[in-house]
Amino acid sequence: MAPVSEQQAAYVLRTVEERRIRFVQLWFTDVLGRHKAFHVTPAELEDALDEGMTFDGSAIDGFSRVQEADVLAKPDLDTFQMLPWHGEGEGVARVFCDIVQVDGSPFEGCPRNRLRRVLDGAHDEGHTFFVAPELEYFYFDSLETDGPPKPVDRGSYFDLGTDDSVSRLRRDTVRMLEEMGIPVEHAQHEDAPGQHELDLRYTDALTMADNVMTVRHVVKELAFHAGIAASFMPKPLAGVQGSGMHTHLSLWRDDVNEFVDRDDPYGLSTLAHRFIAGLLVHAGEITAVTNQWVNSYKRLVPGHEAPVHVSWARNNRSALVRVPTVKASKPDSTRLEYRAPDPAANPYLCFAVLLAAGMAGVRGGYELPAESTGNLFDQGTSSDLELLPTSLKEACDLMERSALLHETLGEHLVEWFLRNKRAEWSAYKETVTPFELDRYLPLL
Repeated sequence: MAPVSEQQAAYVLRTVEERRIRFVQLWFTDVLGRHKAFHVTPAELEDALDEGMTFDGSAIDGFSRVQEADVLAKPDLDTFQMLPWHGEGEGVARVFCDIVQVDGSPFEGCPRNRLRRVLDGAHDEGHTFFVAPELEYFYFDSLETDGPPKPVDRGSYFDLGTDDSVSRLRRDTVRMLEEMGIPVEHAQHEDAPGQHELDLRYTDALTMADNVMTVRHVVKELAFHAGIAASFMPKPLAGVQGSGMHTHLSLWRDDVNEFVDRDDPYGLSTLAHRFIAGLLVHAGEITAVTNQWVNSYKRLVPGHEAPVHVSWARNNRSALVRVPTVKASKPDSTRLEYRAPDPAANPYLCFAVLLAAGMAGVRGGYELPAESTGNLFDQGTSSDLELLPTSLKEACDLMERSALLHETLGEHLVEWFLRNKRAEWSAYKETVTPFELDRYLPLL
């Protein structure tokens, strides 16, 4: 990360004084992408900007062992922003932090550092990586329930009622995000009852990872104030589609979209062909990161509009990698869409492995396989195509054997990630579920 400039620090300190900000939240994430924060007063802020905030990394899952505990949270002042839902007289701002060692060197367990390193590697070769995710989530009456959560509405795709309070909440959320400098291309009701979607306007991957963390926080915060609950759980309800985070990807060089070739039958450059091939070759290895929870694999099943086949196609939503149709007048909007991730992924690690997989195809000159035709949703698991992992255990086994993932994330993150995920899988296996009780208790 770049050192804090005196000009940046002066601007932040002046803004805190002029806007009467009472607290500044220093945001960061753990290995799983869970939101963490310090709250500092203006009196402590100058020291935090200058030296960072020391904390015990052994208290954060995936950070440090007890014998190597102390780390620093260093604010990235480019991310300083007011939190507009706090009322007058109780001003609160936030700033994202990079986690560094006490000597100032990057901390290997910081997801933001790892994404930055992967982006820097591509940038050294002349590429800038842009992403644009579509975040799906559910609104429920409450999360405190003995049975399945109850959606707040019965809507489906693009529904809008004449007195639709949830649509108003979604619009308020968009306005709040735009006030924070996060543009939303469009928002809509999704297919399942209570399910909604926010599509973010593309930007560089590091900024977007910060934006995803902010969106998840803002959606939950405004839902709470409205007396309901929001969840980014991948599959909270049986029998309907789960929530995805379809992610649009493109590589640029000197303001030119490197995926474009008007003479190609698909409109795609050789670099784009190889990038797609890299995503396909390494799809299984990266799935533990793009879909990191036991529940994620309840979404990646046939019949509910989520990909299960390692495949690519043009304008075909059943493929893992889709090439959306672009207007003839706007070839620079050419992009790829990777459809496996869900919105509960750690966005820093998710974007890092997507770029690493694609760049492996570019650097290795991977050949693009044949396009998949037809509706893969109708083929279930009977297709000859390779399948994505069907469980967290299978995905973790592939990740552990992946040289690409060890290189991309580093041994520290891979070790802590797999340790956590295997503990989750073990706990899941030991749990007796309502399904088993309903199905077997009366029968056996």
